[in-house]
Amino acid sequence: MSIKLLIADDHHVVRRGLVFFLKTQKDIEIVGEAKNGVEAVAMVKKFQPDVVLMDLVMPEMDGIEATREIKRALPSTEIMMLTSFSDQDHVVPAIEAGAAGYQLKDIEPDELADSIRKLMNGENTLHPKATSHLMTRVNQDEPSPHEVHQLTRRERDVLLELAKGKSNKEIASSLFITEKTVKTHISNLFSKLEVSDRTQAALYAVKHGLASPERKF
Repeated sequence: MSIKLLIADDHHVVRRGLVFFLKTQKDIEIVGEAKNGVEAVAMVKKFQPDVVLMDLVMPEMDGIEATREIKRALPSTEIMMLTSFSDQDHVVPAIEAGAAGYQLKDIEPDELADSIRKLMNGENTLHPKATSHLMTRVNQDEPSPHEVHQLTRRERDVLLELAKGKSNKEIASSLFITEKTVKTHISNLFSKLEVSDRTQAALYAVKHGLASPERKF
């Protein structure tokens, strides 16, 4: 099945360039182009794409607010930020709004296509700069979810593998368990860590220093 993709960017040349390249990918179908956040939200509701490539700074409604609206209306639609901004003031709000991916516009075209596929497979698609900013954002004022809801040893093992960007199949192979068991553990992790997807769980692990085998939970 092809990946239904919507592109939201206020720069016509950028949109056209993305469409021109991504149309060459046999497994990606462009279902719409939006030039601002308001159009993006409306088109998502109309076409129900699998993935939205979302610019951050756009007129009428920016990418962060559009992401928030889209995730509220269609939680299953994945959002990948594609922007020129890599500072913490843009990265963190975008992820908190519900973006599962964050890439910069200097990304190689083939790498962008691969990132879209990885996003659909539940793998991490965050630029290293984005990950770095999220690692530094730790709230010290109140107990973290993993401190309130203790993880089991196997849940910790799964979280470590998930933080490495591994798929369910790869995690199952590494831990010698079934994919069904992996899915159960990941569902429990989402609940205990108070996150909604694999990207947020992996970021949580990195952000709270849980992504190292030496870490004691």
